[in-house]
Amino acid sequence: MTDVPLDPDAATQLRNKVVDQLKKDGTIVSPGVEAAMRKVPRHLAVPEASLDDAHSTYKAVVTQEDEHGNHTSSVSAPQIQAMQLEQAGIRSGDNVLEIGTSGPNAAYLAELVGPSGQVTTVDIDPTPAARAERFLTETGYTNVNVVVADAEGGFPKNARYDAIVVTVGAWDIPPTWIDQLKDDGRLVVPLRINGLARTYGFVRESDHLVATSAHPCGFVAMQGAGSHTEKAMQLPGDEGVTLHFDEGPPADPSLLTGVLDTVRVETWTGVTVANREPIGTLQMYLATHVPTYCSMSINPELASGAIGPTGLGFSMVAIDGPNFGYVVVRRNPEKQNAEFGFHAFGPDGAGFAGRLADIVRTWGKDYRGASDPRITVYPAGTPDDRITGDRTIDKQHSRISVSWSAA
Repeated sequence: MTDVPLDPDAATQLRNKVVDQLKKDGTIVSPGVEAAMRKVPRHLAVPEASLDDAHSTYKAVVTQEDEHGNHTSSVSAPQIQAMQLEQAGIRSGDNVLEIGTSGPNAAYLAELVGPSGQVTTVDIDPTPAARAERFLTETGYTNVNVVVADAEGGFPKNARYDAIVVTVGAWDIPPTWIDQLKDDGRLVVPLRINGLARTYGFVRESDHLVATSAHPCGFVAMQGAGSHTEKAMQLPGDEGVTLHFDEGPPADPSLLTGVLDTVRVETWTGVTVANREPIGTLQMYLATHVPTYCSMSINPELASGAIGPTGLGFSMVAIDGPNFGYVVVRRNPEKQNAEFGFHAFGPDGAGFAGRLADIVRTWGKDYRGASDPRITVYPAGTPDDRITGDRTIDKQHSRISVSWSAA
């Protein structure tokens, strides 16, 4: 904790600077969110951080780590908080549940619901809950209920809610979150689909949810009953290649044994993107159109000489039985863009590379610049004939339909 007294005028100036930047980049669009973020003294929730760090527009303040150095609690960056608040569409008088707490976001919600509304903020860990309670008491937000509980079951005592805002990364949506929403209630949740995290804004329609917005994001992972650990697996026959599966590995991984000993086929798509052009829809389109999708990390000291991804820490990977392929990128410094291609291995490496390239070309021709895919979340057990879409992804509690509309 800093020993230097904090200057409230300096904190206000920094807060206003953050809000001005978020208005300029289009993250803040509503007067209510703007007013709340200008008012709440977020720096008081993280007295161990400098004023500049507490008001970093795009960077979270990590407040807790586990023994392995993984972040287990943080105060999210103002940009992420504003993004989710705009997605939630909180109105005066609303009854709101926040899952995952740190203090400032609950205060923003309290500002938005006003004196006639109610905010309940829940965390499984008593340490961030205590931090939030201290902050809320110090700043006078007495209409916020701080609860220590595993929110996999929501918080039925104060249901039903106009909105549920989840501020931890989730892999699935438990039925209690839907059940505890009012009809047409809103759920904002950072949800992983095929390993790709987006904060989705959903609206409840009867027994299911329909997404109204989606933004790439990163959040501390959910703990407790709703936690989900990706499965890491070495590529059979190569100790230096680790595959990371979010939705589960292929049915028979042994089919990939020795795949890197086959001829490497290199194919380029002709699809280029500018250096600052968002590629979130390309990632999701690829992930939902290949038989098995995962990511890959490489240990260069152990990996086969045949493998050569663009990035050692992360590459998008597709698997189809004994065939294996991954995305590669070649950059054109003069034109400030990059072309997507594939390396593929296996008995049908050339054909697999061609099929993967066609997926990217189809995205470039028909879906580039289109809106995000339509994401609909149904309860597990929903019959196939009730679900429409290009791809259905089954999780423990839900069936997620992904549909694409051309630009």
